[in-house]
Amino acid sequence: MNRMITPWGEHDLTRFPEDPRDQLRAWDAADDYLLRHLAGITDLDLSGTVVVIGDRWGALTTALAGHGPVQISDSFLAQEATRANLARAGYAPDSVRLLSTRDEVPERVDVLLVRVPKSLGLLEDQLQRIAPSVHADTVVVGTGMVKEIHTSTLNLFERILGPTKTSLAEKKARLIFTTPDPALARPKNPWPLTYSLELGIGPASGLAVTNYAGVFCADRLDIGTRFLLQHLPERTGPDHVVDLGCGNGIVGTAAALSNPEARITFADESHPAMASAEATFRMCAGPAREAHFRLGDGLADFEPASADLVLNNPPFHTHQATTDRTSSRMFADARTALREGGELWVVGNRHLGYHEKLRRMFGNCELMASDPKFVVLRAVKQAR
Repeated sequence: MNRMITPWGEHDLTRFPEDPRDQLRAWDAADDYLLRHLAGITDLDLSGTVVVIGDRWGALTTALAGHGPVQISDSFLAQEATRANLARAGYAPDSVRLLSTRDEVPERVDVLLVRVPKSLGLLEDQLQRIAPSVHADTVVVGTGMVKEIHTSTLNLFERILGPTKTSLAEKKARLIFTTPDPALARPKNPWPLTYSLELGIGPASGLAVTNYAGVFCADRLDIGTRFLLQHLPERTGPDHVVDLGCGNGIVGTAAALSNPEARITFADESHPAMASAEATFRMCAGPAREAHFRLGDGLADFEPASADLVLNNPPFHTHQATTDRTSSRMFADARTALREGGELWVVGNRHLGYHEKLRRMFGNCELMASDPKFVVLRAVKQAR
């Protein structure tokens, strides 16, 4: 837990799920810079509709909670962190509105605060969706670390909202200032994207995939997923298959097509991923095929010993930070969710050393496929 000192008070903030061993803070210099800037605007009116987009762990929303802001997030984990941080600060659950990137945006926005995401496509979609609600007097301020703000970032603000400039850098953070132009002719929002996969990747060959903005590698099939698709296990019978960290859902969809009797669950913490997975599955498997779409903290609340096969391409970044915390939790949750004899199949970069982690958790790990960059590993849940 870290204390953030702001012009609106001091707040103890954590990420979600809370882990005392986690050394990563729930706020950074970009959040601090934005809040200090807002406090320095002498005529700033926060009595209207304040919208915070992309607040990573709720730091901005918590600091401004006294003004009843609306938070728009693509992340279940970010929303849960916000709820916990608000409660810790003494705010009622209804003191702010928590919306996802799939919800309708407020009709009018008077102050728009944007935490620049890693995904340029997600930023594009967010700005496109909020632009009709922005008026000429809306205060628009973006924030991010210097390494997160590029010319392409500024071009999006300029093309979608209006004239844009940046601040000087402070503590490796920078602000973005946009003057809204309601008469601006905005380009068409290209999201979601749909494209067809190439041949030679097993049951997914030639399938159409739908990607909402913010899904990892949204404009193409990432090479790790492609490698896993080429080496999916061939199974028959009424398996319960879980696509953990499903992204656009193509892995779970391929598993469903290769085994017509399988029951598929798609699990992810990303709102865009859930929308993408459902769209991909419905397009490829048809409306009659059943599947479950589970938004949440991985398999943390999954029924124990209920899955036969878990397929996983775990992330190793949290925003800009490289960490193995997410993969460790995914593997541990998968072990709990699997029945005795159930299997976890994982694809990952060779250098990440997942085989050692899986041997510690499962007591076994088998190399199923490899190339110079990736490995596909299999771990079996055994009786203890």
